[in-house]
Amino acid sequence: MSTENKSKINQLLAQMPKGVVLLSSWLKYKGYSLDLLKKYRKSHWLESIGRGALIRSGDTIDFYGALYALQAQAGLSVHIGGRTALSLLGKAQYLELSMSKVIVFGLKKEKLPKWLTDYDWGLKVEYYSTSLFSSRLALVDLEIKEFSVKISNPARAMMECLYLAPEHQELSECYELMENMNNLRPTLVQKLLEECSSIKVKRLFLCLAECIGHEWFGYLDIQRIDLGSGKRRIIKNGLYNSKYQITIPHGWIKHDQ
Repeated sequence: MSTENKSKINQLLAQMPKGVVLLSSWLKYKGYSLDLLKKYRKSHWLESIGRGALIRSGDTIDFYGALYALQAQAGLSVHIGGRTALSLLGKAQYLELSMSKVIVFGLKKEKLPKWLTDYDWGLKVEYYSTSLFSSRLALVDLEIKEFSVKISNPARAMMECLYLAPEHQELSECYELMENMNNLRPTLVQKLLEECSSIKVKRLFLCLAECIGHEWFGYLDIQRIDLGSGKRRIIKNGLYNSKYQITIPHGWIKHDQ
């Protein structure tokens, strides 16, 4: 390999944090031709973990390194959300010492690449492509050794939990998670609720916050939030809450409001 090519790969590896995936499409955009990338693989500078995805030879990677590539190189909104984000932020009732599952959200038309879904990350990746939010509002940085990835902040993650309820997220756990939301910023909650596309999520979120009695609830302008019309049956044999027109677990509220 020429000195120029060695210098180029050394420069790349010096700039990139360890433990991250390198996308071929991104490297090509940065001026690394496919022929040059083949030479780097042949010379054992880089190795493939699937079509379109490379890592430093001998590097140890995990799901965070893959997520970094999707966000920083592919420009996707794909992020860790829901119960997993709350756990990572210390907002879950019981912290997970080692994750066996990671909940990931992305915008409606975003898909996970095959190299990511085929690779064994040592955990189950549960992906939801939704139109729940139309922007990247309320995503925060989570530091991972030499790099950071975007995950949902507590308010957005809570709404993502409610999006999954009751089919993929226990409503009883949603209640417990909401109990820890005592310091949310009402201005940000307001923006999220106005942007949120799910009537179910907005009604459940407001009902829970009011039921638990969070102080920030009093600063919300509910009149500016589209709560739709008509009744919504969230669960069978639940308690009907007339204010939000939803059926909820009996343990949430002791009387009809």
